[in-house]
Amino acid sequence: MKEVFWEDYERFLAEKGEICIEDVRIPLKGKKQVEVLNPPEFEIEETTVWSFPERGSWATHQGNYRGNWAPQIPRNLILLYTEPGDWVLDPMVGSGTTLIECKLLGRNGIGVDINYEALMLTFDRLNFVPQNLFESLPKTEIRLYHGDARNLDLIPDESIDLIATHPPYANIISYSKGKSIEGDISLLRSLEDYLEAMTEVAKECFRVLKPGKYCALLIGDTRKHKHYIPISFYVMERFMKVGFILKEDVIKVQWKMKGTRERWQFKKKKDFLLIYHEHLLIFRKPTIDEDVKKYRYSMKNNIATLPTGKNILRFTI
Repeated sequence: MKEVFWEDYERFLAEKGEICIEDVRIPLKGKKQVEVLNPPEFEIEETTVWSFPERGSWATHQGNYRGNWAPQIPRNLILLYTEPGDWVLDPMVGSGTTLIECKLLGRNGIGVDINYEALMLTFDRLNFVPQNLFESLPKTEIRLYHGDARNLDLIPDESIDLIATHPPYANIISYSKGKSIEGDISLLRSLEDYLEAMTEVAKECFRVLKPGKYCALLIGDTRKHKHYIPISFYVMERFMKVGFILKEDVIKVQWKMKGTRERWQFKKKKDFLLIYHEHLLIFRKPTIDEDVKKYRYSMKNNIATLPTGKNILRFTI
């Protein structure tokens, strides 16, 4: 990991003025005055099904970075699981949606990304002030690092209050397409390699998170040979295996899915169902000396068979 500073962004802005992600060019706009700082109508979610037909566009949120999550998701997570002044980490920060919400809600934020240009876009999205002179933003500290989510070496153990991230899915969107960025998980071709990488991510998330705090990630599934591949459940298993307890499994309804509709809109006969949901997996790190036996069905376990033929649960934590 290497910390990236505002001076680096200002230099990039002056020299290039745009980034390119998956063949899509996104201009950098520099400092902006923002009229709408918060969503006009917002209520914290209370169920395990979240649906946002209209993507939020307050502050500097935009949907032109393919694969970024709706800002309503990190806003809910931050309000549900943190207090003002807490530290929030997005280890695959992308276009900075999570950190924009940190800036608006008075949380300190850390963003990490393997793609340097994604960090430049994050800086650009964070480069705003209220248009109304009588409005002000909470005081926060934001740090950005160029690095791999599998090695968060500059983040101390048990220093983070919430991890909220939207990792790339296995071989769905290549965020460094054509650039061959070493360590980019979105470029991994096999599910086995992807899950191996996500296991390393899980270990680092567990290390940096404070005991009793939460880690949330949005994961989607896919198909191969017309059969369902539950990537989210495989990832869930990896995170539970390193020690996390599953707190919630939220179904997030998908809207305006460009790739899926374009691919199948001319197929007259479909012998499978289109995937219109993702899983928002919310894990909790156990506290020190916590009796976790009561969470045994929410944790990773192995089934062992006694000589009598009866099954017992053997926990791996």
